[in-house]
Amino acid sequence: MLEGIIRESIGKRNAKQLKRDGYLIANIYANGVENINAAFKRGEFMRAARNKETFAFPIKVGDQELNVVIQEYQLHPVNGDVLHVDLRVAVPGQVTKYLVPVRLEGIAKGLKNKGVLILSKKRLKVKGAIENVPHNFTIDVTDLDRDDSILVRDIEAPANCKMMDRDDVAICGVIKAK
Repeated sequence: MLEGIIRESIGKRNAKQLKRDGYLIANIYANGVENINAAFKRGEFMRAARNKETFAFPIKVGDQELNVVIQEYQLHPVNGDVLHVDLRVAVPGQVTKYLVPVRLEGIAKGLKNKGVLILSKKRLKVKGAIENVPHNFTIDVTDLDRDDSILVRDIEAPANCKMMDRDDVAICGVIKAK
């Protein structure tokens, strides 16, 4: 379980000091839950986020234990470090919108025909309860030839969930190399 500290002061000076000490600034929120300003050790947070086995993962802040989902994060424009993260509390049974990551699998046959595989949407918006939301969407791209694409309507929505992105939006595709 990932453990963090509660930030007493939410000012810029305190945030800079925490960042210098190796902490990652986080906001934790949900509908019906009081907002929490927290900080996590950067390395521990990155390991927990990469090694999670379900969509939501457990954290402990102060004396509270919560299941959270990474809602949004900001990256440093030059070195790519994570600067700030927004975590949404996964309240069981509450229907809300989540951004579920897309994972591509296989090698597209259009790559042999001088094509380039492009991932247009890294995350898909899904509305449902946390129990029904998948860990990620795994898309097999082996049948994609040049100038082919996979749209949102080609992905089957999980049970008791609804896809919130438009049907005609491309998730990934193979285009002609220049």
